[in-house]
Amino acid sequence: MAVQTKTGLFDGTVFVAGHCTGAVIGSDVELSFWGGVNPATGEIIDRHHPLSGQTIAGRILAIPGGRGSCTGSAVILELILGGHAPKAMIVERADDIITLGVIIAEEIFGKSIPVVALSPADFRCVLAGGHARISGHRVALAPTAEQLPDLPDDAGEGAAADPDITLTPEDRATLEGAKGPAVAAAMRIILRMARLQGAAALMDVSRVHIDGCIYTGPGSLAFAQKLRDLGGRVAVPTTLNAISVDHRRWRSLNVDPAFGAAAAALADAYVDMGAEPTFTCAPYLLDGAPVLGEQIAWAESNAVVYANSVIGARTNKYPDFLDLCIALTGRAPLSGPHLEPQRRPQVLFDVSGIDGADDALYPLLGYCVGARAASEIPLVAGLAALKPGVDDLKAFGAAFATVSAAPMFHIAGVTPEADGHDPAGLPMIRIGVSELVQSWQELNAAGEERIDLVSLGNPHFSAREIERLAALTEGRRKHEAVSLIVTCGRAMHARAAATGAVARLEAFGVTFLTDTCWCMIEEPVIPRSARVIMTNSGKYVHYGPGLTGRKFRFGSLADCVEAACSGLAPAALPSWLGGPNGA
Repeated sequence: MAVQTKTGLFDGTVFVAGHCTGAVIGSDVELSFWGGVNPATGEIIDRHHPLSGQTIAGRILAIPGGRGSCTGSAVILELILGGHAPKAMIVERADDIITLGVIIAEEIFGKSIPVVALSPADFRCVLAGGHARISGHRVALAPTAEQLPDLPDDAGEGAAADPDITLTPEDRATLEGAKGPAVAAAMRIILRMARLQGAAALMDVSRVHIDGCIYTGPGSLAFAQKLRDLGGRVAVPTTLNAISVDHRRWRSLNVDPAFGAAAAALADAYVDMGAEPTFTCAPYLLDGAPVLGEQIAWAESNAVVYANSVIGARTNKYPDFLDLCIALTGRAPLSGPHLEPQRRPQVLFDVSGIDGADDALYPLLGYCVGARAASEIPLVAGLAALKPGVDDLKAFGAAFATVSAAPMFHIAGVTPEADGHDPAGLPMIRIGVSELVQSWQELNAAGEERIDLVSLGNPHFSAREIERLAALTEGRRKHEAVSLIVTCGRAMHARAAATGAVARLEAFGVTFLTDTCWCMIEEPVIPRSARVIMTNSGKYVHYGPGLTGRKFRFGSLADCVEAACSGLAPAALPSWLGGPNGA
């Protein structure tokens, strides 16, 4: 039954001021702009989202907030600069990733769109559709544009609370240009975000991991080159995320020269500013990883979640571009998971009673928990007896971060801060085999058994995973019609090469790519003839259909090896989910 369009006048909170009138497109499901929206057209390409296939260009987008990738801010910048952005965004809660993309467009490029938050009740009215007019904090809603009332020109009113932020003398000098124009611009952006977050002060961070080195279009390159050319230089040790091409091999891989050159130039701009060319989406695998309680500033959604949850380091889920600003200054807003109260669980998940599972459990369960937790930090109970390893937790966290806006999770008896929290009084959600089967079927909706490409390494494979893959392929023959590609960081590739695992896998027929990761890989690295892709990644099986236009299958690492050898995906559920020979 159709929802009746509402009429009303609402007061909200301004995150970015402005005026506009337009048709509303809305959903009560959060949206990741990276992997969820095509920056060149404004089409929603998340094939699991209720708005899939619709365009946000020229309309007012109403969503509760963002989720998933930190690169969403870069996609928003590209949408604005390319003329494919929504006219405005109406949200239900503060969202750093959405807002930061608009702030960068405004601060660096002089272009902007309004971003306004409404109360949950008022936000639900907007979801009914129709047309909206926004002026500052006021939002008018009516079935047609002609029925909308005029609104006063008061865009500066109703802004998000502007607390007094304690600045050190060095902060003030930085803001006034003592360290150059690039660092001054970075400090202005940090302070805008600090005010939106309600931070009372800035803090030092010991290290930064930059996700903004992913090429999303000319805006991402222009941003980095502008700050580099203004003299920007990182102030703390800074690592770089996976980039959009294999930096050393993209020409030999026949990547389009225009794209390859731009993606490499973006990486070079960050290296020019002093960042290390680590080019990995799993910085926690590098030597000298953060330690429990260390205050850091990491972007890349899976890395943020792993750092907070598994290591117990402290970082916000920093949007692309804010990561560079923090690296240039060494300063970050004292807010969010940097503070103990913001790390407490808000919902309890009971996942006990799952027996005999293989490694597919962890990405599948992360996907289930993340989708149901939404923006709340979960405490997961029932996994301690299974003794998940670091690669299991990596897979869980990546899938969780893909569909959740929460910056971390706790697993009772496993993660370092979990047992310090009393679950009494938390709302409880039960996830059992039936819920896992539902998610399994959603992720395997392609139905196709024939497999053309096996995709591994999202997030980047660890040296342990490379060794395990080598053991699973020992004495077997890869199907000649199936490609098997593994992505990993340079450091992990070198570590596995030293043990001979890389050579054994290459003899089997595995292709290794370093520097880049699956969410950035396009044709011709993905063979043009490949129609169905098999993966063990909960993250890639979610984003992949929209990013590649291919059909996807999901399974364990052993399932992926079997598919590489037979050319076929498993025809039935695994036994631990009630398939043949199961309970």
